[in-house]
Amino acid sequence: MRSLSTIFTAISEVFSFWIDSVCDVAASALGQFAPRQTVRLIEKGHDEFIIQQSDRTSSSNNASERIRIPGGRIGHDPVPTATLAGNHVEMILQPDRFLFRPLELPNRAAEFMPGIVRSQIDRITPWNAADSAFGWSTPVKADAERMVVTVAATTLVLIKPYVQAITDIGVRSIAVFTFLPEATSDAKPIKVWEQKGQSAGEIGRTRRALVIILAVVGIATGIAFAADVGANTFLTAQQDELARQIFGIRSAANVARGSITTTQHALEQRKHEAPSSVLVLETLSKILPDQTYVTELRLEGNRLRLTGITRDAPSLIGLIERSGRFTRASFFAPTTRPSSDTGDRFHIEAIIKTVGPST
Repeated sequence: MRSLSTIFTAISEVFSFWIDSVCDVAASALGQFAPRQTVRLIEKGHDEFIIQQSDRTSSSNNASERIRIPGGRIGHDPVPTATLAGNHVEMILQPDRFLFRPLELPNRAAEFMPGIVRSQIDRITPWNAADSAFGWSTPVKADAERMVVTVAATTLVLIKPYVQAITDIGVRSIAVFTFLPEATSDAKPIKVWEQKGQSAGEIGRTRRALVIILAVVGIATGIAFAADVGANTFLTAQQDELARQIFGIRSAANVARGSITTTQHALEQRKHEAPSSVLVLETLSKILPDQTYVTELRLEGNRLRLTGITRDAPSLIGLIERSGRFTRASFFAPTTRPSSDTGDRFHIEAIIKTVGPST
């Protein structure tokens, strides 16, 4: 019996090695003979992209070279779908979708940039590294011992619908880029995300399918072996009892895992839906006039309340509405002009928009 078990084990190991070898050869062949053309998707408007192939210059006036991805779903035009399928895709998003932060580092830190930037994401952005897409610009020397890089980051909720829509077409891979706001036309883009397409995924699924077949064969062999030597009633009773205990442990583990997953999902949803105070302050600093002074700022859920002094209080309503970050701006208290102040004392409230794919 022991000799027969050893033979079955050896056969299973050889078969598993063969499956891995076949999958590796298939992956290598696909990577060698598949087309290497790169197609760029350049964002030009809301959910609208221009297709630019590597072997020619696309004309922005040609409707067949445009593609729309509204709500994370690609249009049904077969021309852009055929152009993208099977190729490497570079998606270039507008800088206004990203938060840019300078990071000063020692010159010798250049070779450790991925780990250093990832560890700083929580500190310089409203998101953690797992929930954000980020990259960094080419380092610029500040002095003999230090350099400065600019980190570009955004939430994964913003880019995931676009990436998934393009990946579903059947592309080999997709990378997401952006430019610095002040970058020139020949500046090097910043890569913030990269993902393999379905072509590589098919190889992974083939590997998993072959491994499952091997597992089924192994299980069937074990069952047959157990049937030959398992006539003993006592051993059968012991096996049933063990199976019952394993089932009970797994059921308890599944209940605990479900509770943890529900709590984690609720916390992550709360983080994504909560307005970012960093983005709110950055937007206000850009839109408020120079002669406007904020003396009090409150964030109550998704509601913003401002109190301060300005020369033209009614004009602030329009500036806040047009910023794209707030809506339903209004005065929640009368505007007054005290004798000791040089401007109007205003009280304004507005609703903060949630950051999403179409923001």
